[in-house]
Amino acid sequence: MPLHDLLIRIAETYDPQDGTSKEVPAQALLRGVKERTDLPLPHGFIASGHGGQGSASITPWIGVFDKAINTEPQEGLYLAYIFDARLTSVTLTLQQGVTNLSKEYPKQGDLRRELKRRAKHLRAGMQPQLAVRWTHTPAFGTKAERPRAYEAGSIVAKRYEIAQLPAEDVLKEDLHTASLLLRDAAASQRIWLQAPAPNEPFEYVPEEHAPAGDPLDGFHPNSSSDYYVRTKGGTHRRERRHEELIHGFGLHAVTCGYTPITRRMHPRDLVLRRSAGDLQRDWLIEGKAVKKGNATQAVREAVGQLLEYSYYWYEKRDEPKPHLVALFTEDIGQYAEYLEDHGIASVWRAPDGEWAGSPIAISWELVAAT
Repeated sequence: MPLHDLLIRIAETYDPQDGTSKEVPAQALLRGVKERTDLPLPHGFIASGHGGQGSASITPWIGVFDKAINTEPQEGLYLAYIFDARLTSVTLTLQQGVTNLSKEYPKQGDLRRELKRRAKHLRAGMQPQLAVRWTHTPAFGTKAERPRAYEAGSIVAKRYEIAQLPAEDVLKEDLHTASLLLRDAAASQRIWLQAPAPNEPFEYVPEEHAPAGDPLDGFHPNSSSDYYVRTKGGTHRRERRHEELIHGFGLHAVTCGYTPITRRMHPRDLVLRRSAGDLQRDWLIEGKAVKKGNATQAVREAVGQLLEYSYYWYEKRDEPKPHLVALFTEDIGQYAEYLEDHGIASVWRAPDGEWAGSPIAISWELVAAT
């Protein structure tokens, strides 16, 4: 039975009033999903159907799992086809596991807020060209706690009306795209979970750099939480826009095929690595927050530090000269051309939250061409 027919069959036969007995046709259909070999699953993926335990679920669903990432819905990330309470639509959503997180956040309001916060963070690490058509916000038509948690836990989603369900080849292509988004989100999550908590002591170790083993092992950006400094005039709050900039771009760089490294890179902000055959080059990143629209000062500081670090950390050590990238919190206008003329790429946050950059940055595939 193709995926198209399976989804329609569940919508036509499922009724939570029938319970969860093995004799219930819709429940048997859901339980049999894990044994099916005719579903258009991406390579390395498995699927399982869920209609509730004890009492029947108001919103039955089919989970699709990448075995290299996660195989259980209690935690982690996975894909799911979730039906609404009326069974008139089904949503393919990239989901966060809810069960284990609910132990940490027993109040439903707190749980949903945390799920939404995490979803927003994970979306930032996705390839924009893939996620652009996955902006649906799920609404499953019930006030039951678990479906509302699914709504909050959705990272990206696409909704299908059962009466207008696309053909099998369209569903297959959408599932393939969703699998790529899942892997992007999983990479972002792995990096994010390595970052220290705001109250966790963290220190850059000024040692010579070494190649990272796991592509994500060397990326430990500083916390982006605000901090305080004591001066003669009292205690003043400082915003860590710089750390947030490095953290966000590091997540993005993974989706572009780079390995981000901060460990043992002090005083450098960030180093990206990407192998090309037998060659391995470094991309030296210097991040600057543009303060009160004053790009001049930010650009001057970025250029000075990039040239200094390139000279002392590479040329003086007889290592290959790195590519240079100046990273900013906002568009730097005409200074992008100035940096290009000096062989320095520039990247900045666009108003819509996406990453934009100069021609050199585009040629290095750090940002997409506009």
